[in-house]
Amino acid sequence: MTGNFQPLYCAEMSETNDPLATALFSELFMADQLARNRVSRALPKGMELSHFSVLNHLANVGEPRSPARLAEVFHLTRGAMTNTLSKLEWAGYVHVNPDWDDARRKQIVISPAGRHARDQAIAAITPLIGEIVESVGPEKVKATLPVLRELRKRLGQPN
Repeated sequence: MTGNFQPLYCAEMSETNDPLATALFSELFMADQLARNRVSRALPKGMELSHFSVLNHLANVGEPRSPARLAEVFHLTRGAMTNTLSKLEWAGYVHVNPDWDDARRKQIVISPAGRHARDQAIAAITPLIGEIVESVGPEKVKATLPVLRELRKRLGQPN
């Protein structure tokens, strides 16, 4: 037997020991780890994957977000998001503004420097991602996306 786990799917599996589910999540976890490592190495010096993710989100939504909303979007604690936002603010990549409707809240917006850093990161990782898609095959990737989206939606639902 090689190092690749090839589960046999049989109808008599118990719900707690499903080789298909185990194989699926093993592959997802390993792919996630490998993708994070590759992308992290390709990011501009000093930028962490969490920083890029927040900058990319802010650039895409194009409007201010509260720290609580960002924590919710990324499925993080407010403390973890506050830590990331503090680093981004220190680097000059985001502006933390008061929420004029509620003085207890803040609004986060991407700065011009943050947009530039995000664009540099996109330029650095795009060839890497494109190469992987090309080697796997664009048609296989297109066929896989609906399944991954469905998994993401189901995993994002409350327990």
